[in-house]
Amino acid sequence: MSNIIIFYDIASTVPGQAFSPNTWKTRYTLNYKRIPYRTVWVEIHDVEAFCKKNGIPPTHDLTLYTLPAIYNPTTGTTIAESSRIAEYLEATYPDTPKLFPGGTHALQHAFIDAYDATLMPFYQFAIPAAFKIITPNSQHYFRTTREAFFGKTLEDLLPTGQAREEEWAKVKAAFDKVDGWVKKNEASSLYFYGTDPSFADFTVAAVLVWLKKIWGEDSPEWQDIMAWNEGRWGTLLKELEKYETIV
Repeated sequence: MSNIIIFYDIASTVPGQAFSPNTWKTRYTLNYKRIPYRTVWVEIHDVEAFCKKNGIPPTHDLTLYTLPAIYNPTTGTTIAESSRIAEYLEATYPDTPKLFPGGTHALQHAFIDAYDATLMPFYQFAIPAAFKIITPNSQHYFRTTREAFFGKTLEDLLPTGQAREEEWAKVKAAFDKVDGWVKKNEASSLYFYGTDPSFADFTVAAVLVWLKKIWGEDSPEWQDIMAWNEGRWGTLLKELEKYETIV
């Protein structure tokens, strides 16, 4: 049996397939820690059945089956959810680069919660765009589940006209707020903690990669983000590009 970790990721139509922000956190983690792995692609509409069949535990108060997930044949461990995976890999491979340096576990998890809440305004722009790169077999599932969650059709979710300008201004304000958090790190103008990337940085980069893939690099939305905050977000992605390998 191979000792290579199995990484379960969500399939899409983009080159290389990887697009989900949650699974990108785990891909960054595996690549940064130089842990050998291979990817198994799973259609979104198949996630729950696939997880149940392969013994992947539910997440979110044990009520939902989600990806990313990993299986480590060396320890026989199966685990889901990007933060839990990061904690597990940090403990299991202590001699690899650190995701949570200097006892920053609690601080980073608090940041991730705040970051997710702060960037809520962009989902109304991102979800309709994400639908366009979902595999055909999963488009119906994606549409019905997201429309049920937001209480709107994907078409109505996307703001237009004056509402679009107002809501997009909220997105910029959210990025400005996160930019202010980063600037409090006296050791680095790029990373949140110290001079090396941490799981918090991978969380931010994972969302950025997702937005770049769903909108496209030439889109006005992506061009706006690249211009904000003195080009911080493009610089961060460029610095972490070496950890974007898809295997």
